[in-house]
Amino acid sequence: MLDHIGIIASDVKRSKTFYELALKPLGISVQMPPTPEMIAAGYEGYGFGEGGKPYFWVGAGTSHAPIHIAFAARGRSDVDAFHAAAMAAGGRDNGPPGIREHYHPDYYAAFVLDPDGNNVEAVCHLPA
Repeated sequence: MLDHIGIIASDVKRSKTFYELALKPLGISVQMPPTPEMIAAGYEGYGFGEGGKPYFWVGAGTSHAPIHIAFAARGRSDVDAFHAAAMAAGGRDNGPPGIREHYHPDYYAAFVLDPDGNNVEAVCHLPA
């Protein structure tokens, strides 16, 4: 089981804004902005999560290979809202909301590419 994951962003402030808007429909927000101690140690990044627990980190950097990350949605309408919010925030469509039966009959997901080309998904496994 994962506790947290981090990605590298070429423009951390641009990516912070993207993720703030894209993840808001999923109830995910900045839980830990960079503290003076983090910056002094050479880390600039934002911890996103819920309930005071950051579990998705976006940190400044220059070199990375794009990754895929999927966020759990509470329902299909949250998947739809994620996709709309991510597109409005500057994301690029990588698969509109819909059923992906090749995974299982109730796999409802949407995919967007973030500003650095990472494939970001919101998924709901519940039946309609």
